[in-house]
Formats: sequence, structure tokens, C-alpha cells
Amino acid sequence: MLGLFVILYIVVTISIGAFASRYVNSSQDYVLAGRRLPLVLASSALFATWFGSETLMGASSKFVDGGVLAVIEDPFGAALCLFLVGIFFAKPLYRMNILTFGDLYKNRFGRKVEFLSALFMIPSYFGWIAAQLVAMGIVIHSLFGFDMYVGILLASVVVLIYTYIGGMWAISITDFLQTILIIVGLLVLVWDLQDKAGGFETVIATAKPGFFSFFPPLETEAVLAYIAAWMTIGLGSIPQQDIFQRVMSSKSEKVAVYSSFLGGGMYLTVAFLPLLAGYFARRVYPEIAAGDNQMILPHVVLVHSTLFIQILFFGALLSAILSTASGAILAPASVLGENLIRPTLKNPSEKLLLRVMRSSVLIVTIVSTGMALSETNIYQLVADSSSISLVSLFVPLVAAIFWKEANASGAVYAMFSGMIVWLGLKFFGPQWLPPTIPALGVSFLGQFLGRYIRISLFESEMELSGDSVPSGGL
Repeated sequence: MLGLFVILYIVVTISIGAFASRYVNSSQDYVLAGRRLPLVLASSALFATWFGSETLMGASSKFVDGGVLAVIEDPFGAALCLFLVGIFFAKPLYRMNILTFGDLYKNRFGRKVEFLSALFMIPSYFGWIAAQLVAMGIVIHSLFGFDMYVGILLASVVVLIYTYIGGMWAISITDFLQTILIIVGLLVLVWDLQDKAGGFETVIATAKPGFFSFFPPLETEAVLAYIAAWMTIGLGSIPQQDIFQRVMSSKSEKVAVYSSFLGGGMYLTVAFLPLLAGYFARRVYPEIAAGDNQMILPHVVLVHSTLFIQILFFGALLSAILSTASGAILAPASVLGENLIRPTLKNPSEKLLLRVMRSSVLIVTIVSTGMALSETNIYQLVADSSSISLVSLFVPLVAAIFWKEANASGAVYAMFSGMIVWLGLKFFGPQWLPPTIPALGVSFLGQFLGRYIRISLFESEMELSGDSVPSGGL
């Protein structure tokens, strides 16, 4: 019966994609839903940006092992990102009326920087998408007994079909319906598990010392790790295309701002439900929790819950994974199509651009599937994805919007210096030093030095073309 429900759910999701395709007549319709999303759809889309496998399975397993300090990155850092977008970035970006972040870099720094930014941005999504496909593979393995690799391949096909057909319209409509299912399913599960565990007060009162501590001990290594956790998604996801697309899809500037705040508030509250569910599950069923912590909730629900709760939980889990995966696929595909392929075409028609976008969705899905087949740690896949954009793209984005004197040379220095330092410290640096912190600092320094040490290859393009767009934040 549960397997039948899962199959029915997938069929309905694909059908929604087919329905949404009726509204897709241009590349803007496909990438930004025609900039027509009302507040309720825009908010649920932003909420669903990260509420996927890393929250339901990755973060919940981290929380079970390490308490609140183990999940600062997600959900706290993720919610921080949406609030910062609403406060500082939504208005200036919405006024620019552009399709991708690459367009911003092109208008501000020239086509060469646009090209480089796309090369940095696109790979940052592969781990994110792979994490969702791994989670979907786990679900299919749990329900049908298929091999994990088979589950990942099936997940890829499902996500590809409805993203390929409907684009941002399909994602937005399904995100709204899936958000409802996520909230209802997790509320019922948490209530059931806390009741079996003896109630909220009893379980929380018997937690080990420091489990619910929000601040780290005053030790250098702990404080640096704490700061890095807030930064990884809190700052690193601001220059990511999926956030940009969901904000830009709003029907007005006000909706773009309010949906960021509402989405952040929803994320900060709803994301605690799977954490609590995992915590209660460990207390009630320690024999299950002794295995892979990523599998605690699926195993507990399958073995010890009623069919009704199973349907609600796996409906919520599928919803979270599919909504996040589809948006994560469309984002780099949009950058690939708009900023790498489109400049090579001469006067392309909207019909051709739409084909380019859909072909890009196919390419991104294939690459991400290959990555999913080689790595199964969900939380780590997501963390690395956000770190890449943090150290290479955050500083050029801030400079492009808020610093009049920012130039192409600085953007190039910021991208390369931040990435090189991050890679070097990640593989060869000391264990106690999070590589994102010094890498971000070096990226800021590179952007500043570009004001005085220019690279003629990049600056000459802007000087000859006269391209210049005033900073959106000024």
C-alpha cells in the first residue's frame, strides 16, 4: 500500500509538471515563472530551497549525534541566508530585471567575468543535487528493496522529467503543495514520537549536558568552527542561482522582499521538526539508531508507525527531496544556458533559447547523477557545495551591487584567490582551521586589490565597450 502511494505521488508530480508547461512560452517563463509568482508561491518556493534531504536526513542525524551546535549550518545558517537576502539583496536584484547572476556580472564587469562566474557557479550545484538523489535512492531502497544505485537512477529520471517539462512554474506549484504535506506529515510524526518517548519535557530534561547549548565553548577551535558553520550557507548561498531565481520569480519587488522573510521564518521553525523527530526516535528505538543515523527516521517510521503516519512521513520526505532537487537542477542549467551557451548563438529565437535551457537541465542532471553514485554522505555533499560559492562568488556579488569602484580585475582576483586558498587549506591545512574563513578573507582582499592592480585582459573589455551598470544598492 505504501509503495502504491509513492508511485501515485510521483505520477501526480510529473502531471503537475506537464500542466505547468502550458505557461512556459519563453526562457523567462521557464527560468523565472514569468516573474508572476504571488507571495504564497514565492514564499513556499524559498522555504523549499534547502528543505530537502540535508534537513530531513542529514541535519537530523547530525543533531542526534551532536546537539544544537552540530546543526548551526542548517537550519540556522540557511534561515539567516533568507533573512539577509530580504534585508540587503532582494530589492536591488529585482530592479535589475536579469535572468541569472551571470547577467549581473556581465553588466557590471564584462563578458569575460560572466564566463568565469558561470564556471565557478555551475559546479557548486553538483554536490547539492547529488545529495537529493542519494536521499531519494535511500527512500526507494527502503520502500522497494532496490539497490541504492538503482534508486538513485530512478530518482534522477523522475526529477528530470518534471523539471525539464515545466521549469520554474512546475517547481513553484509543486513546492506550494509539497510544503503543506511536509508540515502536516512532520507535525504528526513528531507528536507520535514524543508521546512514545514520554513527552517533550521528560525527554529534554534527560538530555546530556550541553546538548541544547546554542553557543560554543570559549575555545579557539570551537569558536572558529561555529563562525564557519554560520557562514557556509548563511553567506555562501546568497550568490547561488536557486535563491536568485526564486526571489526574481516574485510578481513585485515587495513580494520578493516579504517572501524572503516569510520563507526564512518558515524554514527556521519547520526545520526543527525533523531534528526533534530524530532525537525522540533515538530515545524510543535505540536499537535502530545504532546504525546509520541518516536512516533513523525512515527505519523508525517503516517498522514502528501506522500506515497513516508512514504515508504522511514518506510523502513529506519525497516532497522535500523533489522540491529541492528540481530547483537545484534548474539553477545551474539556467546559468549554463544563459551565460555559457547563449553568447555563442547569433540572434537566437525564444524557441531556440527554451530548447537550450531544457538541454542544459539534461546535462546538469547527468553530471549530478554520476556524482551521487560515487558519494553517499548527504550533509557533506551540501556543505562543500555552499563553501564553493562562499569563497569564490560572495565577494564579487556584494561588490557588484554595493561598491561603485569595484572592477573586473577585483572580481577575478576575488574568485580565484578565494578558491585557491580554500582548496589548499581543505586538503593540506590544519584540522582546527575551517578553510572558508581565511578563504573568504583573501577573497575580500583580492576584490580590494583589483581597484589598484588591474588585469588589462578584463578591464579593456569594459573600457572599450562602455558597459557599466550603476550599483543596485546605491
